[in-house]
Amino acid sequence: MRIRTARRSDLPLLQDIERAAGEPFRALGMTAIADDDPPPLDLLDGYRLAGRAWVAADADDRPVGYLIADPVDGAAHIEQVSVHPSAARRGLGSTLIDHLAAWAADRRLSALTLTTFSHVPWNAPYYTRLGFRTLTESELTEGLRKIRAEEAEHGLDRWPRVCMRREIPRTEPGPHLSGTGRQQ
Repeated sequence: MRIRTARRSDLPLLQDIERAAGEPFRALGMTAIADDDPPPLDLLDGYRLAGRAWVAADADDRPVGYLIADPVDGAAHIEQVSVHPSAARRGLGSTLIDHLAAWAADRRLSALTLTTFSHVPWNAPYYTRLGFRTLTESELTEGLRKIRAEEAEHGLDRWPRVCMRREIPRTEPGPHLSGTGRQQ
């Protein structure tokens, strides 16, 4: 699998991935999540045009997972990351997240953030394994508070939700070379 920028022709497939990725919520009694509509094409296209939509593509270059992100309060906020169940458990979600971390580091963003269900095994427990930590109420930025309020308006608070954060390590600039080829 390779990670690449989403193309306009990918967008309907991203909706299909989202629908399929929602199905496992049905077994947890979260049918409203399973039945929720995927992001509309114009919204996905906005992420694509902004350069903040990536796909995990199979050997035929067909997307089997995707991630969209927003800059929020100096961090890269994962708006959505989904993998088709047929491609699950292959590290695609974590690879997409690592790709976003590299993108964010290049832009000197401080962290990755996300909101998620706290008790769904493939949500908060999964992200904890990937290095995210749950934020306390006092740690929430204004942008995260706004996102949580919008989620509550959409009924997502029927189930416990949390905000999570993973710091992006600051890298030191590499050694500079002089004209003689020796390190300074």
